[in-house]
Amino acid sequence: MKVIPITPRGYCKGVIRAISMAKKYRDSQEPVTILGMIVHNQYVVDALEKMNIKTVDKKGASREDLVDLVDKGTVIISAHGTSQSVIDKALAKGLNVVDATCLDVIKTHDLIKEKISQGFEILYVGKSGHPESEGAVAIDPARIHLITKISDFDRLDANQKYLITNQTTMSIYDIFNIFEAAKEKFPNLELADEICDATKVRQEAIGNVAKEVDIIYVVGDPHSNNSQKLAQIARQKTKAAVFTIETVQDINTDDLLDKKVGAVTSGASTPTYLTRQVIEYLERFDPCDKSTYEKPKIELDKVI
Repeated sequence: MKVIPITPRGYCKGVIRAISMAKKYRDSQEPVTILGMIVHNQYVVDALEKMNIKTVDKKGASREDLVDLVDKGTVIISAHGTSQSVIDKALAKGLNVVDATCLDVIKTHDLIKEKISQGFEILYVGKSGHPESEGAVAIDPARIHLITKISDFDRLDANQKYLITNQTTMSIYDIFNIFEAAKEKFPNLELADEICDATKVRQEAIGNVAKEVDIIYVVGDPHSNNSQKLAQIARQKTKAAVFTIETVQDINTDDLLDKKVGAVTSGASTPTYLTRQVIEYLERFDPCDKSTYEKPKIELDKVI
């Protein structure tokens, strides 16, 4: 099969930074615990676990709730960021805090704080339940309003002074529509598109994939918002069959039998090793040669 590796793809600088910071504690004599997934990829979490860097997570639990589950040692704040109250709570328990928040997320937090100090209410466009949204809204829950859809504007006072901004991993196309609706709804509005550059260029690249491509694989964890948005954009902008997979093991060979040209991209938290396995498998796949159907094993030691 002819394969087009979409560029750019895979790790962004914020993910690289967070994983590198965590790996520095692999030889720690004290317990090291990450509050939630350090980045949204289970294979990264499992690889760190092998280095005795544990992740504490619980469905529906906030970062403040997770601090209650850690009694000693070091806690690492994930790349998605958190509120100062979480950090203060951890410090009050005598924990060492390592902040691996993505610098782009910190930039958004600083903007929100600055605008609140100037008397603005904040419209934060993000995904409900996502840790990045949770951390941003927790800065000042009374003055930061989570916006997940245009109809959320209906519950707000249109005469207030607002800043509208967003989670860094949202779709550039979704953000445009919501921002345009906000401009019509609120006369006193400032806009700050905070989608990070890494997310933008990956989304633009998949939207401009070659017309000859008849199948696209997005490699990423189901929890990864930016991976899901890549797949959404691929479905909107191309005529290719689009599949989201975690690893090469998830490829259904039946989907490949009538395909000629494939393209592969991956979310910003997807290890290069996992994406490379997918690319190499597709490149050697021959529907007439059953020996090419066998998929490689995943070696956790090579993930990070």
